[in-house]
Amino acid sequence: MTERQAETIANLVIGTAALCAAVYVLRTPALRRVVWGAARNALIAGVPAWLLAETRSGWAGSAGKPRQPAI
Repeated sequence: MTERQAETIANLVIGTAALCAAVYVLRTPALRRVVWGAARNALIAGVPAWLLAETRSGWAGSAGKPRQPAI
């Protein structure tokens, strides 16, 4: 068995396990609620943090450049 074949088989096994776990979570109401709540919390916390980081990066990136006089 070559390394490429081993990687392909490992990817198939991991993908199948992930798909089975997703189906199990979607069919179990309690787990579905937990996952939905976690996803909602990640979005609520993640999006503002990302916007803040992008704003700071843009602000810092524009501060060091000299401005051209208007003609």
